[in-house]
Amino acid sequence: MAQPKYRQIADELRERIVSGALRVGDRLPTEPQLQEQYGVSRNTVRDATALLVHEGLVESVPGRSGGMLVRQKVTLTFHAHRAEMPGPTAETDAWRSEVEQQGYEATQEFRLTIEVLPGELAERLKVEPESAAVLRRCVRFVNGQPSSVQDTYYPMDLAEKVPELLSPRDIPQGTTRLLAERGYKQVAYYDEYVSRMPTPEEATLLRLQPGTPVLHYIRTGYTEERPVRVSVTPFAGDRNRIVSTHGDASIIARFRPEEEPR
Repeated sequence: MAQPKYRQIADELRERIVSGALRVGDRLPTEPQLQEQYGVSRNTVRDATALLVHEGLVESVPGRSGGMLVRQKVTLTFHAHRAEMPGPTAETDAWRSEVEQQGYEATQEFRLTIEVLPGELAERLKVEPESAAVLRRCVRFVNGQPSSVQDTYYPMDLAEKVPELLSPRDIPQGTTRLLAERGYKQVAYYDEYVSRMPTPEEATLLRLQPGTPVLHYIRTGYTEERPVRVSVTPFAGDRNRIVSTHGDASIIARFRPEEEPR
């Protein structure tokens, strides 16, 4: 069964982008040019380019000139097995180092608020529903484009004992080390991965094209006595991949040098 015409057009344009015939910054043929080339209507052309927009391959150009440009597709690899591993650098620096080692530029924006815990997060933290919590948010950018949003919630009673959690600035050594220094060393983690469509706020923060999903990475951290935080990180689905290795990392590194343990 033949594909719809708009899919055929999208397939041919995609192939030109993937092959390098159309490079980053190049313009696609205009709508009238594509209409004439394929003998189709404007709506068919727009359906074809909409597919490429949803895949993150092209973006529309504002202004009178308009049209579509091939966009730079940056895909960050997040090594889940290395997240927050002990080391000489702070958590923020560890994230920044990982981004820079992949050849990208890392920046972030920080914000602190006091929030009422949603029921599911209150359950993870084993506190009463609608309890107050400290929310420390980092919007993380790769090459100037939002890549993920890390929201970490701390129970208010813990923040009262570790008042640095209420600081409106980033914590130099990272909150995991800070808590360990104050006697709240996290000795266990429970990780969850959930794929779904973004909320309106997530779509805005991550500048997502319509139809782009997010991958939620949820980590609950435990001391020997209690859960002390939940980190909820929605990753832009078109700009990230998550990998995890298990067992002897040196063996994997022999065949995949980029996975060499750090």
